[in-house]
Amino acid sequence: MRPEDVVIPEEALSERFLAATGPGGQNVNKVATACQLRCDVFRLGLPPHAYEKLKSLAGSRMTVGGELLITARNYRTQEANREDARKRLAELIAAAHVRQAKRRPTKPSRAAKAKRVDAKKGRGAVKAGRGKVTLD
Repeated sequence: MRPEDVVIPEEALSERFLAATGPGGQNVNKVATACQLRCDVFRLGLPPHAYEKLKSLAGSRMTVGGELLITARNYRTQEANREDARKRLAELIAAAHVRQAKRRPTKPSRAAKAKRVDAKKGRGAVKAGRGKVTLD
């Protein structure tokens, strides 16, 4: 799933604007430009595997109440920070939908085992030939 394909219902989101740090000069001290986006994960209707992966990907950004908290403060305007927060949320949700391929254990073939043993014996013979030379 791509981040562009993720549909996030508006009723699952709430946002607050905070005073930010970083670029902006005096504007930073006067205007609340940082966006704190809260997403109620239960309202997204995620399948169980995606919910579990989202919890692990989010880490400390996930609250006990099931809210995902994203703070965006990279830009100087509210709109740019709002877009950044929503984009990061969509990327997280898209990454949670990706399933890891199951690993199928395999065994080496009999020929591969024999080849490995032959190679080991060959190396052992080379090393055995490096011993001290005795004059008989």
